[in-house]
Amino acid sequence: MHRHGYKGRKFHRKTDQRTALIKGLADSLIKYETIKTSYFKAKDLVPYVEKLITKSKIGDLHNRRQVISKLQTLASANKLVDEIAPKLTKRNSGYLRITKLENRRGDNALMAQISFVDDLNSSVNTKKTKSVEAKSETK
Repeated sequence: MHRHGYKGRKFHRKTDQRTALIKGLADSLIKYETIKTSYFKAKDLVPYVEKLITKSKIGDLHNRRQVISKLQTLASANKLVDEIAPKLTKRNSGYLRITKLENRRGDNALMAQISFVDDLNSSVNTKKTKSVEAKSETK
C-alpha cells in the first residue's frame, strides 16, 4: 500500500486527540514562552503557532476570534494578541526556535525545546526602567 496523499504525523492518536494535543502545546508555549517536548511534536507545533502569531499581529476582531478558536484558553489568546504579538513586529516570520536536547531517559525519544527567537522580557524591562526614570526625574 502506498502512502501518497497522507500528510502530517498521527502520533498514534485520533483526529480530535491530535488537535487537542497541538492546542494544549500551543497554549503552554504562549503561557510559559518556552516548553520542552518531543522533537516531532515540536516540528508540528511551530507552523501552527507561527500562523497564530501572524494573525494576532493584525489584531482586529476577526483575527482575534480566530486565535481564540485555535487555543484552549481565552487568557492565552489575549496574552498572544495583546502582549506577545506587538513585541514581534520587526519580524515577518520565523518567530520560534527549536533547539534539540538530549534524548529522553525512559524511551530514548528525541527531545526539543521550543522558544521565541526574540527575548520577550527585554522590552518589558526597558519600559519599566523608563517609567522608573521618569518618576525619579519628576520628584
